[in-house]
Amino acid sequence: MSTPYSSTPVETSDMPGGIPYIITNEAAERFSFYGMKAALAIFLANYLGVLGGENLNESQATSYVSYFNGAVYLTPLFGALIADTFFGKYRTIITLSIVYCLGHLCLAFMGVGGIVQAWLLAGLGLIAIGAGGIKPCVSAHVGDQFGKANQHLLPRIFDIFYFSINAGAVISNLSIPWILKWYGPHWAFGIPGVLMALATLCFWMGRRKFIHIPAQGTSFLKELFSRDGLIVAGKLMLLFYVFVSMFWCLFDQTATTLVFQAEKMDLNLLGIQLLPSQIQAFNPFLILVLIPLFTFVIYPKVGCLIKLTPLRKIGSGLFLMVLSFAIISWAQEAIDRGETPSVAWQLLAYLIFTTAEILISIVCLEFAYTQAMPKMKSFIMSLFLLSVFVGNAMTGLINDFIRIPESEVKTARPEFIAPAQQVRTLYAENHQLPTHLDLNTSGPHGHPITYQLLHAGAARLSSAGPDGKLKTKDDFNTHLTLRKNETEESGTWLFEQKKKQGLIDPETHSDPLKISHRIGGGTKLEGATYFWFFTALMAATALLFIPFSLLYKEKTYLQA
Repeated sequence: MSTPYSSTPVETSDMPGGIPYIITNEAAERFSFYGMKAALAIFLANYLGVLGGENLNESQATSYVSYFNGAVYLTPLFGALIADTFFGKYRTIITLSIVYCLGHLCLAFMGVGGIVQAWLLAGLGLIAIGAGGIKPCVSAHVGDQFGKANQHLLPRIFDIFYFSINAGAVISNLSIPWILKWYGPHWAFGIPGVLMALATLCFWMGRRKFIHIPAQGTSFLKELFSRDGLIVAGKLMLLFYVFVSMFWCLFDQTATTLVFQAEKMDLNLLGIQLLPSQIQAFNPFLILVLIPLFTFVIYPKVGCLIKLTPLRKIGSGLFLMVLSFAIISWAQEAIDRGETPSVAWQLLAYLIFTTAEILISIVCLEFAYTQAMPKMKSFIMSLFLLSVFVGNAMTGLINDFIRIPESEVKTARPEFIAPAQQVRTLYAENHQLPTHLDLNTSGPHGHPITYQLLHAGAARLSSAGPDGKLKTKDDFNTHLTLRKNETEESGTWLFEQKKKQGLIDPETHSDPLKISHRIGGGTKLEGATYFWFFTALMAATALLFIPFSLLYKEKTYLQA
């Protein structure tokens, strides 16, 4: 006969017996998620076509990854409601972990049978349901293991919990991009799936060690919609969605825009040639270094001078985030000038916003648990995780809004031949694109042909249409429909070195110049302007947080 599960925390001052199983599970699960995510943007931009799909441009890949990441942090709301109302945290975690594993399996099978997009969408959808659904349950399950006698260990266990997350992440962020480059997407997405299966097995093995807080049924809803419950939820939603979400809007671009920025930087670091997507590994690595530093040195030292409340920590993190993106913007300005700055500038920004992550994300995990009433712990944790969805949705929507759709044109416009040949000749002579080019010729409709150096590896010639604007893809299709052969489109020549994809000419050992002619293309926020835009948004958010934190009243609730 099986031993019944305990539903009440043991009155002890020691660490609960189920914690090692939770920590091991979290390290393996985070390896699987961050490994898959580390490869995703580069896969969409450079490898999707290899499997039979169509490669995306950088702005499209940024939007898609942001929407996926946002979906992962939308589903926690449903996972929390299922756990708190029907199944309890343990059964919800086990069930959704199996769904999670099936998602990884779909990604590993991409291209099998000539099918790419169906496997990709199914895989990302199942991972979003599984990974997101278990998130609030796992975090709240950690807190449920503690009672009043050992509640003093809560800050330390959430530090250890976050440490385990990043231990898995640092290994996967270094290894999976390398596996993608040398062994392809099947291995790059398959190995994280194996780690997720091991994570599920480890969690199941700890089932008799855990404190199993049962589902609360309708009593959860009564507590949620009580006066105190609504006040608690309302205050925390303001904190999470007005302030913390903006942090995630910037921070989660480490997997997208910062990877694409790193492609244009000098990736030689102390004699080691890094891959652009491997730079993400510095974030979890720095977490492993900084968590002990903050726990045992910085917090105690600063605490002797000033009371370190959770809201003061969060506010400090928001201002640090402004500084980090200012550094990224300055580095991008150098790239826009045609320079190739060292990736060390990006690593400096990583150091600063990783410090901000410790002050915001870890603190919010503990704050969401302690400020939530006993029967709504998972639900409140899901509200915090939903802030990541809000931040990523903002990033995706902004990138969609600023993107000018583009369309390939097979025939060249004669008016562009001379300027295009001029760029090609200068490149052949100097083996680099010119930083500036004066053009005295006009485009098809009398508008000047402009030259823009995007970075050391790409430049763009452009000429506006009859209305003085660069045409979008939809405008171009309308012209083709209404005017047949009398196209009045604008034109864009894009010159790109193939070096970043590693396509070096085997005879000349040089990086050949790829030239394409497009309608539209580019974004409304080019280069450094893009990063300065997000820096300004973060600065406004940090300043607004000051009066909010002064008015906020804290109240702590723990399991009986």
